Amino acid sequence: MKRTFYILTALCIAAVSCTKEKTDYEAELDSVAPELLEFKEAYAFNSDAYIISLEALNGTLYKGYNEVRLKITDRQTGEVASVTDVTFLPALVGDDGQRTLCPHLFDLAYQEEDGYFAGYAVFMDESGTAGTWELRIGFTAAGRAHAVEQGIDVEQQPNKNRNMTTFTGKDDRQYLIALVSPQKPRVGENELIAGIYRLDAEDQQRGYTEVDDYTLLLDPRMPEPSMGNHSSPNNVDLTQQDNGLYHGVVNYTMTGNWTLNFMMLNQDGRIVKGTEVPTDFTPGVEGVKSELHIDILF
Repeated sequence: MKRTFYILTALCIAAVSCTKEKTDYEAELDSVAPELLEFKEAYAFNSDAYIISLEALNGTLYKGYNEVRLKITDRQTGEVASVTDVTFLPALVGDDGQRTLCPHLFDLAYQEEDGYFAGYAVFMDESGTAGTWELRIGFTAAGRAHAVEQGIDVEQQPNKNRNMTTFTGKDDRQYLIALVSPQKPRVGENELIAGIYRLDAEDQQRGYTEVDDYTLLLDPRMPEPSMGNHSSPNNVDLTQQDNGLYHGVVNYTMTGNWTLNFMMLNQDGRIVKGTEVPTDFTPGVEGVKSELHIDILF
């Protein structure tokens, strides 16, 4: 009888703690990490007779995954310029002058209906942490090649749902996983989107390349001692879709600290990185995390 009483008492304490934390998490998300939906100009560059406008969500470049849009207009007419071969090359320049490329789309894709070139960049650090960021943009107009180089600022990522991780796989290759979506999850099932990239030191234009046909096995858990390392049902592992990103489903049953535990498998189904996590309910004990994981705050 006593044993039953103690167990019920512990569960009640955990429930009270959970309720308190839930309120705090919601307040933090509402004040710090609003959902960014509008593209705004972040930078404008001049190149001879052309103006290059770089747009990003909220007009800001953040550490982590950034979707970008590039618009090139004729300075005299203000009309969209007829250009081809648009390239996009962001690099982190260290104090020693060494340039480190981040994952990005080098050859930007033109969106004819909207008149812009679409791409992305995954900035591994904010400006000032390990160096300064520079951006090189190239294009061809009227048979002439143009190029512009400009310093840019990368801000600290305020949204923990857009976290990222870098690691060395069992194949001794360097990888990076960046969360793309959701920016602002809801209680229930959410589409989870991530990019997976591998360092290719020999590729001087890209540095990192998109990883194809891998699988991210997903086991989301709440590792806080008060939450007992519990998981949720109806999660779907991440697989690559036509846009090159990896899509799956994560089911958040409540707000709080969550850990996305991963096991990354290559095309042959072999584990590149990650470990299984215990499934035991462990109230009062912090949950064990996979060696490959990303912490988020929902």
